[in-house]
This record gives sequence, C-alpha cells and structure tokens, in this order.
Amino acid sequence: MKKFLTFVLAIVISFVPGIIGGFFSPMSPGANEWYNGLAQSVWTPNGWVFMVAWLILYTLLGISLFLVMNNTKTRQNKSKAYVLFAAQMGLNALWSYLFFGLHFVGGALLTLVALIAVSIWMLVAFKSISRAASYLVWPYIAWLLFALYLNGTILLLN
Repeated sequence: MKKFLTFVLAIVISFVPGIIGGFFSPMSPGANEWYNGLAQSVWTPNGWVFMVAWLILYTLLGISLFLVMNNTKTRQNKSKAYVLFAAQMGLNALWSYLFFGLHFVGGALLTLVALIAVSIWMLVAFKSISRAASYLVWPYIAWLLFALYLNGTILLLN
C-alpha cells in the first residue's frame, strides 16, 4: 500500500507544472487570441497534440520520480535529484507564465534553455539512482528541444 501511495504522490507532483500552466495556456480566455495571432512554425502541432504530449510526459516524469523515490538499493543521496526535479518543475511552470501569461517570448526562450539544462542535470542525477528513471526523462528533454525550436521560431517571426 505504501508503494502505491508513493506512486500516486509522484504522479500528482509531476502534474503540478501542467496545472499551473493551465491557467495561462491557449485554452484560457485571452491567451488563445494572442497565441493564434502569432506567426508560427509550419511544424507547430495542433492544440490537442500538446495536450496528449504533456499528459504522456508528465506521467513519464511521475514514474521516473517514483523509481527514484522507491529505489532503496542505492546509497546515493537523493536530495540533489529531488532539488533538480523541483527546479525543472518550477522552470516548466515559469515558462508557461512568461510565454502565455506575460507574452514575454524572449524571457520564455531563456527560461526554456535553463529548463533544458536543469533537466539534463536531473537526468544525470537520476541515472546514478535508477537507470530506468533516467531513460524516462529522455522523451521530456526531446520535447523541450522541440519546444525550444517552436519558441525560437515565434520569437524570430514576431
């Protein structure tokens, strides 16, 4: 029962940036008009693709966090991994606020660069605790790199 509750906690924690970001997403009033009015990359997916991708990515991050939390075989200190996980969550939420909330596209781009760096650092910290946990972070980093391209394109075109 304890493992199940830890799993649920890890999943819920991983969705916090998405919940915060939801207040500023294109689905919220006002943000949609601004976002749809921007010149965007031809590679920008439909809105539903973003929702599905983030659902999958936050779930993978939650499972990854659970694997780190649940690993009792390692003597590694998990504090660094937890701090990095929290940092990437904070940067993830901050990006949504900067981009969709304040329409500060350049600041969001810089935040995204920091988010990618912290996420890679987190992946390395997770790898020393659970190799499987680190593998689950790779799709997130790949998506962040795609988001960097999309954000950069919007900055250049607008």
